Amino acid sequence: MFDPSAVLRQGLLGLSRSSQVRGVLEKAPVSRDVVRRFVAGETTEDAVRAAADLTDSGRLVTIDFLGEDTLDIAQAQTTRDAYLELLHALAEQELSTAGAVEVSVKLSAVGQALPGDGEKIALEHAREICQAARNAGTTVTLDMEDHTTTDSTLSVLRDLRQDFPWVGAVLQSYLRRTEGDCRDLATAGSRVRLCKGAYKEPESVAFQDGADVSASYVRCAKVLLEGQGYPMLASHDPQLIDIIGALAAKELRPADSYEFQMLYGIRPHEQQRIAAEGHQMRVYVPYGQEWYGYLMRRMAERPANTMFFLRALATKG
Repeated sequence: MFDPSAVLRQGLLGLSRSSQVRGVLEKAPVSRDVVRRFVAGETTEDAVRAAADLTDSGRLVTIDFLGEDTLDIAQAQTTRDAYLELLHALAEQELSTAGAVEVSVKLSAVGQALPGDGEKIALEHAREICQAARNAGTTVTLDMEDHTTTDSTLSVLRDLRQDFPWVGAVLQSYLRRTEGDCRDLATAGSRVRLCKGAYKEPESVAFQDGADVSASYVRCAKVLLEGQGYPMLASHDPQLIDIIGALAAKELRPADSYEFQMLYGIRPHEQQRIAAEGHQMRVYVPYGQEWYGYLMRRMAERPANTMFFLRALATKG
């Protein structure tokens, strides 16, 4: 059966790597206005300000310095330094206490994709970021990227957890392997964020139908909530949120033993409602100049996001 939303999603994911389209959008007057809904800003100060506003409203925060697929060692070092600066600023503002504001790191942004010793370089940079997070009193979560990096990312995770057992992992329910990975990681002290996934993947490794991805998400969430770890359930889907709540209640999960997560700028009123009901609600806050790929994947994840962007182009472009 023809699925227009699936075609749109695949097209947007393809555009996420198009330098030509990126150039056009970056020059469009409307783009910066639209991006502000989904991205906190370009500077450390912007990220800290957004985090302070969110924590004032009772929400938790994880911050991502945008960038990925770095093939230049100097850029990888710059990204590492941006995280060190961010963590220092969070500590100065007393925002990082007890993990109220943590950071999310893409390993490809700190060197994983470099030829030769890329994984080793990424590990060392991530280790420096983890040490800075420890000094600031908070934690780090390793973002997951496309399926070709999964084994490498989980390998780096294992190495980091020897010294920083609180480092979080991200698993994506659209990958066929993920239920097994959830079983492996649902152990005491293990922090695992579960999301659907937002990269273009072949059918051999990933579910292509949205219903199959959601069904996998429920199976994976059940594994995590039945386990001994700390599940971080990332979804904007009202039905999935209700299912998560029911699964947590069935397992007699205390409210502080798991959390919901949503993206900055998406369903903010629902975020506040969940937090007001006594649940832990963490907001994923991106910042920096490399917003294009991130924005395209957000469009692909949710048709409503695409319509928001297109309406803005129509009315302001």
